[in-house]
Amino acid sequence: MGGGKRKGRGKSKKKPSPEQILASRYIHDWVFREDRDSTPPAGHRPVFEFHCHSKCSDGFLSPLSVVQKAHKRGVKVLALTDHDTMAGIPEAMEAANKLGILIIPGVEISSLYSEELNNLLTSIRSGRVLRSKDMLAKLNKLKLPLNWEHIVKIAGEGVSPGRLHVARAMVQAGHVENLKQAFNKYLYDGGPAYAKGSEPSAEVVVELIASTGGVAALAHPWALKNPAAVIRSLKAAGLHAMEVYRSDGKVDGFGELADLHSLIKLGGSDFHGRGGNDESELGSVNLPLVSIYRFLKLARPIWCNASKTILQSFAEEPSSQRLEKLTIFGRPGGCCCGGQVVDLCLSSWLMKEEGTEAEFDAIRLKLSQTVISNGEIQLPIATH
Repeated sequence: MGGGKRKGRGKSKKKPSPEQILASRYIHDWVFREDRDSTPPAGHRPVFEFHCHSKCSDGFLSPLSVVQKAHKRGVKVLALTDHDTMAGIPEAMEAANKLGILIIPGVEISSLYSEELNNLLTSIRSGRVLRSKDMLAKLNKLKLPLNWEHIVKIAGEGVSPGRLHVARAMVQAGHVENLKQAFNKYLYDGGPAYAKGSEPSAEVVVELIASTGGVAALAHPWALKNPAAVIRSLKAAGLHAMEVYRSDGKVDGFGELADLHSLIKLGGSDFHGRGGNDESELGSVNLPLVSIYRFLKLARPIWCNASKTILQSFAEEPSSQRLEKLTIFGRPGGCCCGGQVVDLCLSSWLMKEEGTEAEFDAIRLKLSQTVISNGEIQLPIATH
């Protein structure tokens, strides 16, 4: 029967475009930058996860466990994006270094540390506490009493309680059957137990991120009541990217909005570690290579310029206080020179940019006589 037309066979795969080929090479060189001469295996692509949470905000797993789970899922680049805090980044980086994963520091956005940004996040976290207490008061009036200490315990040490923690307390107290019921009946926006926090406007946040060496990306725009107007306003404030791709593959018209405003199209699982079939797994969003390529082409110069500014400022006036802020994602152990701090920071910030070696070498040279012992700056000893 071999003379007939064969069905389902003979279909040739669509050849990659020149931009896709360039994107594949560029991404491979960045992810495997210690082995840049290697050739990307045919059909292989590093898995990126741009959106996930740990128990440092409203997730259920520690940063260590999130990284370990990501490693098992084949994730190569992970952005830990806890709500209003970067407290989990050092633990995530320590685990990732052992497993060969790259960590992009984030707070639902990609950003390097800055004093102004940190102050803003501190203010938001304080507002989350007040908001949760307001919810508690409203629930008490609804004859659904909860204990504040119990909510704090659910959130965990050092974590500002939020709406999810209140919902979990409601389930444990028997007021509702599950988290979905807690939100649908009481905690939804405008619901009987809903309370507003002290969050700044989105435009203020975007402007601050754009001015402090970060990449501003809008998360889950499908939750907005008027996404077209909001995105237009945030683009004017400096928005770089927006979430478009989801694990279910749906774009729901947001890809067109991103194209309209020349925004990079990203996506992530929004993994929280709840377990069950209703949550997307880490690395489950299949991002197009070209989207990742465009993100890195945008982000790398931003990160590079921010790195130079921060390190040059430290070289001009080294101090233990500045060192603490500089090495927020990883501190040098024992005794070392200031030049080694430069290498530590560049490694933490995923920096190894061609064409900038001379500028960073000049900073290393300037710090070569600065001695750091157990995180403290020591003045260089004069010799005769």
